[in-house]
Amino acid sequence: QVQLVESGGGLVQAGGSLRLSCAASGRTFSSYAMGWFRQAPGKEREFVGDISWSGVNTYYADSVKGRFSIARDNAKNTVYLQMNSLKPEDTGVYYCAAGATRTMVRTNPESWGQGTQVIVSS
Repeated sequence: QVQLVESGGGLVQAGGSLRLSCAASGRTFSSYAMGWFRQAPGKEREFVGDISWSGVNTYYADSVKGRFSIARDNAKNTVYLQMNSLKPEDTGVYYCAAGATRTMVRTNPESWGQGTQVIVSS
């Protein structure tokens, strides 16, 4: 089991940028595929993107493709979500998740962070 803590959320104007961080502890971070999800008020949790354990492979939801990017630094036990060209519809609580594989991250993550709130004003 790995413990995850997100940070970096806040209030930003449309068109601006934020970088979220997810710090991991407890087990070998480099063994896990990682993902990001978000949940807007009144809506179901939505998949944002993921990254393989090596950091070589990434995948993004169509809603964020071209604007968001995921990276990881295994030496620092941290995964990042860089968010550019933010839109009001990006508003929500953002969560990181860990799993043995990328498919496991998407369907049944082993661990979740507590979430960090992002608000994009129009």
